[in-house]
Amino acid sequence: MPKNTTARTKQRRSAAIAAAVAVAAILLGTVSYTATRPEARTDVADVSDQQADSTEANDELTDKLAKLARRDAKDPLAQGRADAPVVLIEYADFKCGYCGKFARDTEPDLVKKYVDDGTLRIEWRNFPIFGADSESAARGAWAAGQQGRFWQFHKAAYADGAKDKGFGADRLDALAREAGVKDLDRFRTDREGKAAQAAVKQDSGEAYALGATSTPSFLINGQPLAGAQPEAAFEQAIEAAKARSAKSGGGK
Repeated sequence: MPKNTTARTKQRRSAAIAAAVAVAAILLGTVSYTATRPEARTDVADVSDQQADSTEANDELTDKLAKLARRDAKDPLAQGRADAPVVLIEYADFKCGYCGKFARDTEPDLVKKYVDDGTLRIEWRNFPIFGADSESAARGAWAAGQQGRFWQFHKAAYADGAKDKGFGADRLDALAREAGVKDLDRFRTDREGKAAQAAVKQDSGEAYALGATSTPSFLINGQPLAGAQPEAAFEQAIEAAKARSAKSGGGK
């Protein structure tokens, strides 16, 4: 292959990858992004090659994002089979009203329809973006998880009107009791400890690295989905991911 043709191919490929990353960032709620586009071309061969490069770049990006799924069977902030064909990663904040709407109105149906039958795994990522109260709630949720009560804490913290009561120390204790956390002294120690801080920082860093700046943000087998979308949007994305997994030999 001539050197100039090789250079053009590399340029197209780089541009396609950059565009795919920009698309992912937009879907995850970022406000600003930088995209590199190839020069306009008029010949059919170049257009066809550009489309192929773009598709391949998007596939590569999706595969890369899909690998963010931890699939740790002992992860207390996850539910569903570790080997489920579809993994939904949620980046959320307990002070976020739309996160609460998803938790109350959509997630329970997804659990019944897809988690319970082994199709879907849901992995939570703490992404506190609304200040100190958000950070406190994130650490409290993590601490509840250390005693196997994360999802119960999650339900209590996202109850209608719960976020308006704040997430001060006394309120976190009350939520822990409601969630069935047995050892409150350990809960308090855990939520104020370095391990909680590190875990929340890791989750937040992952979200920011993706370009997410709003909550809730989701990845479904690497495909970005932003906001508390209608339930049908999640079902469509899960079904599509399930079909792709089965086609690639990763289905049940």
